[in-house]
Amino acid sequence: MKYLDEFGDPELARRLLDEIHAVTTRPWAMMEICGGQTHSILRHGIDQLLPESIELIHGPGCPVCVTPLETIDKALAIAERPGVTFCSFGDMLRVPGSGRDLLSVKSAGADVRVVYSPLDALNLARENPDRQVVFFGIGFETTAPANAMTVHQAERLGIGNFSLLVSHVLVPPAIAAIMESPRCRVQAFLAAGHVCSVMGTGEYPPLAQRYRVPIVVTGFEPLDLLEGIRQTVVLLEAGRHEVANAYPRAVPDAGNPAAIAMLGDVFEVTDRTWRGIGRIPRSGWRLSPRYREFDAEERFAVSDVRTREPEVCRSGEVLQGLIKPNECAAFGKQCTPRDPLGATMVSAEGACAAYFAYRRLDLARRS
Repeated sequence: MKYLDEFGDPELARRLLDEIHAVTTRPWAMMEICGGQTHSILRHGIDQLLPESIELIHGPGCPVCVTPLETIDKALAIAERPGVTFCSFGDMLRVPGSGRDLLSVKSAGADVRVVYSPLDALNLARENPDRQVVFFGIGFETTAPANAMTVHQAERLGIGNFSLLVSHVLVPPAIAAIMESPRCRVQAFLAAGHVCSVMGTGEYPPLAQRYRVPIVVTGFEPLDLLEGIRQTVVLLEAGRHEVANAYPRAVPDAGNPAAIAMLGDVFEVTDRTWRGIGRIPRSGWRLSPRYREFDAEERFAVSDVRTREPEVCRSGEVLQGLIKPNECAAFGKQCTPRDPLGATMVSAEGACAAYFAYRRLDLARRS
């Protein structure tokens, strides 16, 4: 595929790897902050081709994985209500709540539907005015503009039987929370290219300076990742705490102004709980007062749902980069994609699912 295959060229990859090996003189630990990057790194074996002294730490970059257990339980409580059509992307259906998931609720007779866009859910609401249609709006800044636009359309068209269960989280506050953890080993970040394509790079220089870490915006193909890693190592070796853009074909520094304006109209910043991490101040969005009538959490009065994570699942430590998935005793045993304990084994972007899919089943960093 033109403009994609070129970014997997093995000869160019070898040159970049040679450059990375040549400039690396000390041990460095960097975190990729996107689940898509984690899967690409493991699928292509990039972590095994790097110098032994470079460690890639997998961060909380999977939107399904960081959706808190209490939000899943809120979704379950709404979905099983009579007269409700609950819509979600397919990767949320098997994420375990407290003993159940959306797929089991659907099997018990609830009207749970997989859609491919929030606008699909809005169309269902327009076509079924006698039902309450709810869309499960999760994710980082990448997916938020489409959800914001859908709520804006619902308000403009007067579709009152549509609502959004919001669980949107923001990357920059998560970086701050990771750096402020007493167990943090991260010395640099590979920033998520798709997030920055929406929001731009302006939020990152203050973080780089405050925490004295380089941050390099990186894509998802092998050459994108290798170039991002190369630029990160160069900055680390020089002791420079700067932001660099290694994904300029998709990320303008200003981001997408139209999307940013829509987000500012429909959402407002709020505190959010991250699964496995806890509550991070001002790390998410909720609907702004103008659109609060479309908030499913308030419409169905599920704000008081409280839960506890299962103790045997260590996905929270995985999401914080404190352990690799195969360092969890349940990995590949009690916890598999067929019978998952946590969201990191379910999601197509989860680190545990990536380790299982690409057979990283032992504790050795190199096979």
